[in-house]
Amino acid sequence: MLTPVERVAFVLLAAACVGWAAVGFLQVFRAIARGRGSLSTDRVLARAASALVAVLSHRTLLKTRRPWAVAHALILFTFTYYFLVNVVDALEGFSGFSTVGQGGVWGPFNLVADVLSVLALVGMTAFLVRRFVFRPRSFQFNPGVLLLPEVVRGIRRDSAVVGAFILLHVGSRWTGQAIRIARHGADPWQPLASLLGELLRPLPEGVLAVGEHVTWWLALGLILLFLPYFPRSKHIHLVFAPVNLTLGLPDPPGRLDTNSRDGTGAARLEDLPKRRILDAYACIMCNRCQDACPAHGVGKSLSPAALEINKRYYLNRHLASFSRGAESPALWEYAISTEALWACTTCAACVHICPVGNAPMLDIVEMRRELVGRGEVEDPNLQDALVKLAKYGNSFGRPERQRGQWTRSLPFPVKDARKEPVDVLWFVGDFASFDPRGQERSQALARLLHHAGVDFGILYEGERNSGNDVRRVGEEGLFEVLAEHNIRALDRARFRVVLTTDPHSLNALRNEYGSFGRSYPVVHYTELLLQLVREGKLQVRRPVGRKVTYHDPCYLARYNRVTEPPRQLLAAVGAELVEMPRNRENTFCCGAGGGRIWMTEQPGKERPSENRIREAAALGVDTFVVACPKDYAMYTDAVKSCGYEGRMVVRDIVELVEQAVGLQAEVAVG
Repeated sequence: MLTPVERVAFVLLAAACVGWAAVGFLQVFRAIARGRGSLSTDRVLARAASALVAVLSHRTLLKTRRPWAVAHALILFTFTYYFLVNVVDALEGFSGFSTVGQGGVWGPFNLVADVLSVLALVGMTAFLVRRFVFRPRSFQFNPGVLLLPEVVRGIRRDSAVVGAFILLHVGSRWTGQAIRIARHGADPWQPLASLLGELLRPLPEGVLAVGEHVTWWLALGLILLFLPYFPRSKHIHLVFAPVNLTLGLPDPPGRLDTNSRDGTGAARLEDLPKRRILDAYACIMCNRCQDACPAHGVGKSLSPAALEINKRYYLNRHLASFSRGAESPALWEYAISTEALWACTTCAACVHICPVGNAPMLDIVEMRRELVGRGEVEDPNLQDALVKLAKYGNSFGRPERQRGQWTRSLPFPVKDARKEPVDVLWFVGDFASFDPRGQERSQALARLLHHAGVDFGILYEGERNSGNDVRRVGEEGLFEVLAEHNIRALDRARFRVVLTTDPHSLNALRNEYGSFGRSYPVVHYTELLLQLVREGKLQVRRPVGRKVTYHDPCYLARYNRVTEPPRQLLAAVGAELVEMPRNRENTFCCGAGGGRIWMTEQPGKERPSENRIREAAALGVDTFVVACPKDYAMYTDAVKSCGYEGRMVVRDIVELVEQAVGLQAEVAVG
């Protein structure tokens, strides 16, 4: 089909565009290589197979925005198939052979291409209308979110360029097939193109011949022209998203990356681990992480999406110099503000929801480590909490000997696990030990354990804060001090299993202490109480008989995937559970994690805990059930600030169990 001149022009254009694109990709690879550490390659084939399944099934995208995920799948499947289509079209152009009307193996080939082409055109048109006409809230950022000027202009421009490319590329190829059908006769294997071909048939032969050449060049030439733009396009995620999914997320998810420079974090882009730089190229700029972020959801200046997008646009602008070793500015000067850094609750919602395996939360922890290492912690409340944790081992600033004071009002002694063996070693945690509201729930749990005949004990003043949130604040050195102290105490004790009240403590003991070579069997109190009920050691005598809703703690559900035992326990004690829309691993954060409970409240429309209480109130239930001492504190305050006193009561699940067993009278809502 192509003339000799066209063939030479195509080869020259291909050589120029491929060479130019190769330079861009080489710069991208060098930019990623500037990061710290190495990329994990263990079990790479198995993980690559899993990533391929995830990409083709769209299971990560289908978590949210399902209609748009389906539209995206149509475009992805089309472009995957078009790798083969474009090769065949190029061979047709150079050989003069045409698959139109050939039948045989070419029949099914053309049928799939015909149907996918139209579906992709419909899907891409829908995406462009959505972005440029309807402009959904998901694509907007809160006031105060740090954005590079290039981002504000670039996302819309990039979306328009890529959208136009897809429409022209796929549309030209499909129209070209229709022109061939108009010239050479109908093709039953291309029913959709045949419809257009019938409309084009009356055109003069010369016009159709020119149209065949023009559409071929538009389809194949656009591919070549797009190649140099590809390394700087948002659609480079087509290359790096599967790579990111293959590399996988931290395992276990509750253990932070320890690949730091002498305990310090990251100030600049090149200080981040390689994987975190790769995240910027895998990002599809869908803002799903922003939708899930509790801080952004209540109007704060944090957007995990903006963090990754800013990194990407900085790299796009400075790729040549950065790939050659130029020093980048501090990340908080262009990628994320320091205010936003400290707004993060480390709930990992952004990590859980990301369809391409990004973890912007880990960037934030890296930067916090750097700021803490420099002594640049401006929040006086956080400074005070860290001082108390270093001096007393708890954030309340209470003497160590008072940690077990809550046990004194119990009608039975609680064993000291430092002095005698126990079956269950209860790691109580700070809030359950020192906060008056937490102490009452600790006493309730102790009564239930005693009633069930459980041989349990605590470490008394031998226990310190687990360090989970200390580490996420960025105080790596203090975390190590706290962890090493607790490990020494645990190593001296004799026990079968560790029981925790606080999910944050559970995460540290189960996951973080593995960095010190320790692995403990750790259970949450809801798991143990459920076991005791099922074994008949706790008998339900007075079923609760009321409608409740249950809040999944982030560090229990999302980090450690303990979601069913609390629900099964509620069912066992006779409560009727009404689920909130955001539940299980898709839970919404109370706002306390990542050290936020120690910090000054930042400006916003409301607190995350207030947002959650309003969500629960919309269900028409009067009892909000929690399974974390911090949650109890956060949500009891939120009920008051939202004006729901007398209409909703916050209850720890242990209170409902104690009521059902008959050890406590029913507590009214008011």
